[in-house]
Parts: sequence; structure tokens; C-alpha cells
Amino acid sequence: MAKKGIDENWLLDDENISDIEVKDCNWNILIDWDTVVATKDLKVKWASDIKRWDKFPKIRLTDNPELIESWKMVLRTEFFKKI
Repeated sequence: MAKKGIDENWLLDDENISDIEVKDCNWNILIDWDTVVATKDLKVKWASDIKRWDKFPKIRLTDNPELIESWKMVLRTEFFKKI
């Protein structure tokens, strides 16, 4: 009797975040640990507002190409540019 192998196809189906191309407002490609700056003033609920030229160092990419993370904030890429 032959042994059945373990099905490992699900490992290959998983989307890799590095395959997603994330771009800032100027269409520059962003990668993990980049630094971005705000291009306009933004209102933030329950926190201090984001002013133009505020820096956000060491961003992380998310599954969504329109969003990035900086600390505990999720930011929309259309309002930020890479420096």
C-alpha cells in the first residue's frame, strides 16, 4: 500500500506581499522600511493631525497596494511621497 503524501499546494497559492507593487503619489515604487512624507495636511480622528512634510520612517507594506503602515497608523499612499 502506497503512502499518501502531504498536500503542500496551499503553500504555493499564498500571495507574497513582495510581489505586490506599491507606489506613492508620484508613482515611485515603495518597499519595506522606506521613509515617506505627507504631501498635504490630513485630519486624524482621536490623534494629532498630520501636517505637510511630516516624516514617517520605516513604513511597512500591506496586502492592499493603496495602503501602507507606519507604527499603528494605516496610511493611504495617495497622500505620501518617498524621500
